[in-house]
Amino acid sequence: MFCEKAVELIRELHQMGDGQLPAFNEDGIRQVLEEMKALYEQNQSDVNEAKTEGKSELIPSIKFRHSCLLRNQRCIAAYLYDRLLRIRALRWEYGSVLPTAIRFHMCAEEMEWFNQYKKSLATYMRSLGGEEGLDITQDMKPPKSLYIQVRCLKDHGEFEIDDGTVILLKKNSQHFLPRWKCEQLIRQGVLEHVIS
Repeated sequence: MFCEKAVELIRELHQMGDGQLPAFNEDGIRQVLEEMKALYEQNQSDVNEAKTEGKSELIPSIKFRHSCLLRNQRCIAAYLYDRLLRIRALRWEYGSVLPTAIRFHMCAEEMEWFNQYKKSLATYMRSLGGEEGLDITQDMKPPKSLYIQVRCLKDHGEFEIDDGTVILLKKNSQHFLPRWKCEQLIRQGVLEHVIS
């Protein structure tokens, strides 16, 4: 039936919660585009027939198919735009390196868009706050304390803090570190905040 595949794409996104990215449905997009091509070609044929032979009874079906074309177009645009909004939110949540499971669900064009957004955000952050810039992705919530207790979830290697101290982050080791230095590692799943 008309527009069913396009609406199915929207439902697929709606069923996933916020912050989750379903796999890019290339097959669904292709089917919607094929339906749009068939509707357009049928409309072109009917418009030519209506003009040359004066068949005004074809006009309602032409208008119906045109409405279906517009609906499919809006559904595909909504699907792609919603995915971009989710990918942008993931940059703020996970940082500049996305987990493999999330990257697996993105198409090549979305990865390219993510990399461009990441570069634009980095350029903007460097332009703030003097020489070093200002990382506006840190402290998404106001901190209650400047230092936090963290547990290392996997071996990460050496980690240097501002005073020059080098800490070895080994699996299951616990450390008392500056919040702003380890917030990115918490988002990446290397550390977890230990709440006592």
